[in-house]
Amino acid sequence: AATAIWPPALKAALPPAIVNGIEIYSMKIDSKVTSRFAHNVITSRAVNRANVSKEVVFDVDLPKTAFITNFSMTIDGVTYPGTIKEKEVAKKQYEKAVSRGQTAGLVRASGRKTEKFTVSVNIAAASKVTFELTYEELLKRNFGKYEMLIKVKPKQLINHFEIQANIFEPQGISELEAQGTFITNDLSQVIKKSFSGKKGHVSFKPTIDQQRTCANCSTSLLDGDFTIKYDVKRDSPGDLQIVNGYFVHFFAPTNLPNFPKNVIFVIDISGSMSGIGIQQTREALLKILEDIREDDYFNFVLFGSDVHIWKDTLVKATAENLKEAKDFVRAIDTRGMTNLHGGLMKGIEMLTTAFETNSVSKRSASIIIMLTDGQPNEGVSDPQEIQVNVKKAIQGRYPLYNLAFGYGIDYNFLEKMALENKGVARRIYPDSDSAIQMEGFYEEVANPMLTEVELNYPENAISDLTQNNFKHYYDGSEIVVAGRITDNDLNSLTADVKAQGAENDVTFSEQADVEETAKALQEQEYIFGDYIERLWAYLTIQQLLEKRTVAQGEEKENLTAEALELSLKYKFVTPLTSMVVTKPEDNEDKAAIADKPVEGTDIFSIRVNGQLIGDKRVSSDAKIQNTYFGKLGIENKQLELKLEVTPEKITLQKGRKKTVFTWLDTVTLRQEGLTVIINRKKNLVLSMGDGASFVIVLHNVWKKHPLHQDFLGLYTLDSHKLSERTHGLLGQFFHHIDFNILEIHPGSDPKKPDATIVIKNNKLTVTRGWQKDYRKDPKHGIDIPCWFVHNNGAGLIDGVHTDYIVSNIFDTTVN
Repeated sequence: AATAIWPPALKAALPPAIVNGIEIYSMKIDSKVTSRFAHNVITSRAVNRANVSKEVVFDVDLPKTAFITNFSMTIDGVTYPGTIKEKEVAKKQYEKAVSRGQTAGLVRASGRKTEKFTVSVNIAAASKVTFELTYEELLKRNFGKYEMLIKVKPKQLINHFEIQANIFEPQGISELEAQGTFITNDLSQVIKKSFSGKKGHVSFKPTIDQQRTCANCSTSLLDGDFTIKYDVKRDSPGDLQIVNGYFVHFFAPTNLPNFPKNVIFVIDISGSMSGIGIQQTREALLKILEDIREDDYFNFVLFGSDVHIWKDTLVKATAENLKEAKDFVRAIDTRGMTNLHGGLMKGIEMLTTAFETNSVSKRSASIIIMLTDGQPNEGVSDPQEIQVNVKKAIQGRYPLYNLAFGYGIDYNFLEKMALENKGVARRIYPDSDSAIQMEGFYEEVANPMLTEVELNYPENAISDLTQNNFKHYYDGSEIVVAGRITDNDLNSLTADVKAQGAENDVTFSEQADVEETAKALQEQEYIFGDYIERLWAYLTIQQLLEKRTVAQGEEKENLTAEALELSLKYKFVTPLTSMVVTKPEDNEDKAAIADKPVEGTDIFSIRVNGQLIGDKRVSSDAKIQNTYFGKLGIENKQLELKLEVTPEKITLQKGRKKTVFTWLDTVTLRQEGLTVIINRKKNLVLSMGDGASFVIVLHNVWKKHPLHQDFLGLYTLDSHKLSERTHGLLGQFFHHIDFNILEIHPGSDPKKPDATIVIKNNKLTVTRGWQKDYRKDPKHGIDIPCWFVHNNGAGLIDGVHTDYIVSNIFDTTVN
């Protein structure tokens, strides 16, 4: 068997700034930040240096917290813009094109903090293309600094590469830094940063030689995170800014005494946490215990099948108690099922009892931090019942923070429960730094400075206010409130803040002159449009989507309608909207859809198996036997679905009901998150929920053909919606894999040169060849150049090829 990789990457045979005939000769990332609101434009320009048409790929990563606002591509002077539509409208347009294979997804989650935007287009020889992507985000303050993340990965040397960031902050900039994970000592000299008064500037513009990994290398050093961090001067606890009838209030007081805090750690010790999960949990808890202050109180609740506690009550963080706690943590081990409800309710009860018995100070901040990696399956296991019970028990008295370890969890459930109880959910990625991720989250909430924070404004002068009350204010963070001014005659705006401090109740007051503030801001050269209005819209949409997560019935419908209206008005790609991009492809337009990935979207367990068949007989001069799919099986246990497809028939089993179709049928079936479309004598399209769609193409050959027989083709639409856990003999290649082709030289066949591929830290010999792509031409296919990896893909695939053999089409265990 041979494994093919495409598209080709002829890096060694071409000039260093050209890959597969395409030269990206310019890439610029231009960021304008005004009052924490960032407006970013990525522009990439490429030219086809080959003498035939070539595919150009625009591939960038952007922060998950950002909203795309615009995209366009210009080919030889003709611009193809993206248009933002209601998601359902775009989906209907998309479904019409699915069976023709004329669609492609653009955005997918690509990492912990980023989403990947990818679009490709074929351009003629010597043609030029310009891609331009715009996105906006509100920079969040953590640990005393605002952070802007720019992912840098051009994948080739670029003649003109630059990052330019201009920052304007009316309060004045107090510090500014810029760094990159890929920055060498030489490249550090290329970073230019400066700030004075209200303005700051960062630039990074390496020459093509400075980008090289070595003096004669054609590979680029630019691969990683470029981060800009800054903070503002704080002469007062807050700052009010007003432009064109909208205001924003930034509130971040300093030099306040710390609240003593009461922390309950509720930890999942079920069997699924064994290994790296519990190991890194112990490591994180030991580090957290080192950071707990002496006036804090704490306790541990462990839940497996049963619930276990360290102490009967919360205990003070004395040296003796901390030593005992560390011994307890080191002994934590896994056992049993997942009694999440029991563990949480015990933690809540313990905290409530501490207040009722005056065991802890009334003027202290209390939080519950729960870590789990699975779904409740012991005790009360119904998620809705757990949510109701937890909310009733907490009664709004303290926030609940849910840490979701790994991917085998119902993230939506944990997020809803946290939001209902004034907390947040955070995913902890199972990796070598899982402990650091947990510690990082704890540090964010380790220093409460105020509780019960309420920000008030003149009721008769403002409307459409964003969230203005907060359970806690943490040191190093910032509270942001925005709204619309309805009183056109208003001369000044006053903000009154009330909160509970560590020693007594506190009040703050801010006032801004409407005309003077607006005039001062509008004169600045960095301003981009009505930025405070867009900041207000961004913040409002984010908060409406959060409320929508926990709402039901009519309330959810109203929140959805309001968030959708704002998304369309301000042209944001949100979970409720999609961007439709029209691409010119082979004398016809091809639609592509950009959706906003959502953390915690329902994940189906989908298994796809295939049975291989060969030719009717093996040709005597054939060195390699051709194999094809003769049968495909797709199973989704959540939907109780089994689909078995052969060139003769289609068998669909949903629950206990089994239906058999032939390829002469034309069928459209929609029910319970499942869509099945059979296009007569052509293909079958299977979609589940909002996830990826599978297309099975029927390939008929002449019945009397001496060698070949009918076979099936399997294709995936929206592969960007497949999760990072997707694997299998084919599934592993839905993830991006970096590789280089080197040392191209003649092989045993004069028409098929050999080369060396560097992939997964292996050097493999590969041979040039061709493969049929049937996506556009199901009957004849299109020849695609590939590199063939020998020895059954050894060194390319994970494991060996026999690891992927199953005993039958719906078997769930491999050899």
